[in-house]
Order: sequence, then structure tokens, then C-alpha cells
Amino acid sequence: MGDAVVDARDERDGPEAGSPGDGHGRRRGRGRARGPADGKRKRPLWQELPVLVVVALGLAFLIKTFLLQAFLIPSGSMQNTLQVDDRVLVDKLTPWFGAEPDRGEVVVFRDPAEWLSGTPVAEPNAAQKFLSFIGLMPAAGEQHLIKRVIGVAGDTIECAGTGPLKVNGKPLSEPYVFAGNTPCSTDGPGQFKVTVPDGRIWVMGDHRQSSYDSRYHQTDKNGGMVPLSEVVGRAVVVAWPVTHWSTLPVPDTFDQPGLAPAP
Repeated sequence: MGDAVVDARDERDGPEAGSPGDGHGRRRGRGRARGPADGKRKRPLWQELPVLVVVALGLAFLIKTFLLQAFLIPSGSMQNTLQVDDRVLVDKLTPWFGAEPDRGEVVVFRDPAEWLSGTPVAEPNAAQKFLSFIGLMPAAGEQHLIKRVIGVAGDTIECAGTGPLKVNGKPLSEPYVFAGNTPCSTDGPGQFKVTVPDGRIWVMGDHRQSSYDSRYHQTDKNGGMVPLSEVVGRAVVVAWPVTHWSTLPVPDTFDQPGLAPAP
């Protein structure tokens, strides 16, 4: 049965010490109750709460700066892979170890040459700026874009007619391209053949006929390429809304044999 705590005095000890039946008339001392002096007094919650808030904000800032950052998708240029108002999480850790974007990855990058010029950007309020700064809200009011990497340094990218899109002479099978779109656009900038220089990547949106990507910026200072120094990181998961949750793996077509450029 349970270990019940009872008075430890044995009945054979007779009447309680110090009672009239005790010939010595002595009274045994009783145990002293322990109080706050025997240990540290616990702080009330209202004193600990500010410290906890500061620690939580600090952790959120470190995570956003070095590990993961949330970004809001403002347009349909990456449909149907990404929908308007989706929130994606971007891996910012691996670039610290020298990793570079690879073909097929979806990446977030800073505007390399005024690609967003003339595009209205909603100005966030002070609260949104603060929460975005520490990483508790997706980046707001910043000049970032999100596209798929098609070519890396040394690759030759080519579009003729409606497609297919070719990398180093190999046609890509692109099931992620928006339904009803063609892999290549037939307007002027949509017909091209370029070779990616060192330190650059060539990017395109999955909604091919609704994406102003590398194709439409070939006359800028970078020739439509995105410098690696402008890449924030790889988008790895759609985190919100819950009904859109999914990872963003590299499509199989980018793993086909012989896709790498000849040395």
C-alpha cells in the first residue's frame, strides 16, 4: 500500500514527553517549519515576463538572420508552385558554409538591377517593420524577388519557338510550368541563347507568360543574370497557409545525365 506519513512515536514510549505523566517534566522540541529563508524566493511572473520576452525576441532575430526567414509571395509569377500570399521559409544557413544555388532550386534574391522599378510596393507600418526586422513576420516592403534557378556558371540556356527550354543542349521536362503556358515565350526576349558567367545565375518564373525574369532584363548591367551576392537563400517550404503546406524539392529533370556543361 502507500507509504502514509504518520507520527513516528511508538506506543511503548508512553505518554507524550512533557505531559503530567512524564516524571522528568521535560517537553520535547518540535520540528521547525522551513520557510523562504532556507532557499531563494521565486520571482513573480510579472518580473520574469520582460526577461522572457527579450530572450524570445533575441532568438527570433538570430533565427531570421542566420537560419530561416519568412517571405510573402506578392505575385503570381511562380504559379502554380507558389500562390499569391503564400509564406515561404528561406534557408539562410547553408550559404554561410559556401553553398551556392543549384539548377532547379527556388531562390529569393534582392533586386539586382531595378527589376521592380515601377512596381508598387505597399509601405509597411512601424509595427510591421519591427516584427519583420526580428523575424516574426514575413519581410515586408523590401525589394526581393523569387524565381527558379535554370542555369548556373558555365551553363548555356536556350529557348526557340515555344520550347522546350534547353540547358547545355538537353531539353527540360517541366511539369511545374503553369498549366496552359509554354516553356518558352515567343516574344522577342523570350527567344534567346545565353551562357551564364562565373558568379551569376539565370532565373525564370514557373508562370512563364507572366514572369518578368532574366529573359526580360538582358539589357541591364548584369545581362539579365543575378549575381550570387544578391541571393538571400533557397526557399525550402511553403509554411502558410496550412492548406498549401509543401516542400520545394529540385525537380527530377535537373538531375538528368549529361546536363552539366562540358569541361
